[in-house]
Amino acid sequence: MFILLQRRRSMSRIGARSLVDSNLELNSVEAAMLRACRASSSAPRASTNAVRQRGFATVQDTPVRRYGGLRDQDRIFTNAYCRHDHGIKGAKSRGDWHRTKDILLKGDNWIIQTIKDSGLRGRGGAGFPSGLKWSFMNKPNWQADKRPRYLVVNADEGEPGTCKDREIMRGDPHKLVEGCLVAGRAMNANAAYIYIRGEFYLEAQRVQQAIDEAYKEGLIGKNACGSGYDFDIYVHRGAGAYICGEETALIESIEGKQGKPRLKPPFPADVGLFGCPSTVANVETVAVAPTICRRGAPWFASFGRERNQGTKLFCISGHVNNPCVVEEEMSIPLKDLIEKHCGGVIGGWDNLLGIVPGGSSVPILPINKCSEVLMDYDSLKDAQSGLGTGAVIVMNKSTDVVAAIARFSKFYKHESCGQCTPCREGTTWMMNMMNRLVEGQAHQREIDMLLEITKQVEGRTICALGDAAAWPIQGLMRHFRPEVEARIAEFRKLNGPVMFGGKMLKDIDDRTLALPDNLGGNLVEDGDRYLKAPTPPPA
Repeated sequence: MFILLQRRRSMSRIGARSLVDSNLELNSVEAAMLRACRASSSAPRASTNAVRQRGFATVQDTPVRRYGGLRDQDRIFTNAYCRHDHGIKGAKSRGDWHRTKDILLKGDNWIIQTIKDSGLRGRGGAGFPSGLKWSFMNKPNWQADKRPRYLVVNADEGEPGTCKDREIMRGDPHKLVEGCLVAGRAMNANAAYIYIRGEFYLEAQRVQQAIDEAYKEGLIGKNACGSGYDFDIYVHRGAGAYICGEETALIESIEGKQGKPRLKPPFPADVGLFGCPSTVANVETVAVAPTICRRGAPWFASFGRERNQGTKLFCISGHVNNPCVVEEEMSIPLKDLIEKHCGGVIGGWDNLLGIVPGGSSVPILPINKCSEVLMDYDSLKDAQSGLGTGAVIVMNKSTDVVAAIARFSKFYKHESCGQCTPCREGTTWMMNMMNRLVEGQAHQREIDMLLEITKQVEGRTICALGDAAAWPIQGLMRHFRPEVEARIAEFRKLNGPVMFGGKMLKDIDDRTLALPDNLGGNLVEDGDRYLKAPTPPPA
C-alpha cells in the first residue's frame, strides 16, 4: 500500500513537471495571456476577503443632495427689491453690460449652444427649452428670406399670484434690455418689441428709461456695442387683457387687432409679428441670457436637478408671515422655500390647507403633497400639478377652498376672449356651478357633471386658457371632494332636495305633474326630506 502511494506521488510529480515543461514551451504571447488569466481568477478572492473584513461602521450610503440655499454671489437679479440704482450707472456697477460686445461677436450659433447647454427652460409657464426655441429662427438658408425678424418679449404678466416680471422691470430693467440684445443676436433679429401690461405704469417708465440710456451709450441701435450688429428695441403698452399673455394673441394686439389667439400652424417662427419670423419669450427667460453667456453654461446647469436646471424667481403670497419675491435654486423643496424665505405658514405648517404652486392655472396641492414636492417641472408634474410661473399661493385652514377655486373660475370666465365655443360656454357653466357649490346648492351627481365639462374644455381650444380654467377645478375635486360633498349634504338637509341646475324641489308649483328624469328631482339620496305631493281635491 505504501509503495502504491509512493508511485502515485511520483507520477503526480512527473505530471506536474511535464505540465511545467509544456508551459515553458509556450510562446511569450500565450504565456502572458495565461498569467493574465491567473491574475484575474485570483482577484475576486482578494476582493471577497477584503469585503469580508469590512465592518458595518465603514459602510456609507451615497450622500443625498439637498437643493436650495442659493448664495448671494450666484443670484442673477441683484436689485429685485429696488434697493439700489436702477439706472445704467447702477446696472454697470452690478456687472451688466460687461463685455457684451464679446458675446455678440461670438455669433448666433455659440449663444444658442450656450443656452442649450445651460438647460434653461422658458420661465413663462410652459417650460419649453429656450435654446431649442430660439434656434427655430435660424433655419437653413435663412439669409435668403429678406423679411425683417423680430423678438417679442412677453411682459403682460396677468396670471393671478404672479409678480416676478414686474420686479425685474422695476429694479433690473437693464438686464432685460441687454437680454433683448443677446437673444436678438442669437435669432438674428432686427428689433425687439417689449409688450408691457397696461397696469404696469412704473415698470414701463423704467424700461423706457433703460432703453433711452442704452441708446445714448451706443449699446443698442446702429452698431450695437460696436459689434457691427444693428438692433432696436420698442415698448408697446397693453390694455389689461389676460388673453394677450398668449403669444399669438399678444402679436395680434401689437398689430392693432383684437387680442385673440391664432390657429397654429403657421407658428410665429415662420409667420409672426407683421407676417415676419418672430419669437415670443418671457421677461425672466430673456433677462438671464447675458449672465449665462458671461458665467458659462456649466455654472447655470449646476443648479437644480437634471432637466430642471438653473435659478428661478418665486413669488410667494397668501397665508405666510412674510410674502416675498425671491430668487432660489430650482428643485428647492416647497416646504423649505416657505419656511426659509417667508417665515412659515401663518399658524404653523400643520395649519396649512393647500398650496397652488404655479399661479392660478395649476391644480392645488394638499398638505401631504406640499411636504414632499420639489419646486421644478418634473416633480410638480408627478404630483399632478405644475410649476407654471412659480407663483406660490398659500392657503391655511381659515380659507374657504371651494370659494377660492370659484373665484378662479370667475376670473377665467371674465377673461375668455370668446373665440372658441368650448371655452366661451364652458367657462360660463363652470363659474355658475362653482358658485352654487360654494353654498352647497347642487346635486351630488353634479360634481361628476362638472368634471365632465372640464374634460370637454381641456385640450379643445386654440390656446391654453381653457386648460387653465379646467385644472383648478380638477385639482379641487381630486383632493377636496369630501368637503364639496359635505356642503351639498348639509344644504339638502336644511333646505330639502335640490334638482340639477340648483332649482329646489319644493319650488315646483304643481306637484301633481310628473317631473322629467333629467332634472334629478326623482333621485333618492340619503338625508333628503321628501315633500309629499298635495292630495288632489275630490271629484
